[in-house]
Amino acid sequence: MALIITDECINCDVCEPVCPNNAISEGEEIYQIDPQKCTECVGHFDIPQCQELCPVECIPVDSANIESKVQLEAKYLFLTKTSV
Repeated sequence: MALIITDECINCDVCEPVCPNNAISEGEEIYQIDPQKCTECVGHFDIPQCQELCPVECIPVDSANIESKVQLEAKYLFLTKTSV
């Protein structure tokens, strides 16, 4: 599952620097998450760092991009070019 940043975002810039996949970037009005890069921190951390640090809790699961843990692990391996 990729995550998504909702319009409750206050543009505090807490989430962008903690994303290990560089999936978060500044959008026109609020930050946005690239679902092709978001692994919910699988492979890096036990919990998504953006969700953990967000002061307004505006980063839910993106229901349009549901992925299993196996799919997230595969995406992590692809993004980091690591083989098992």
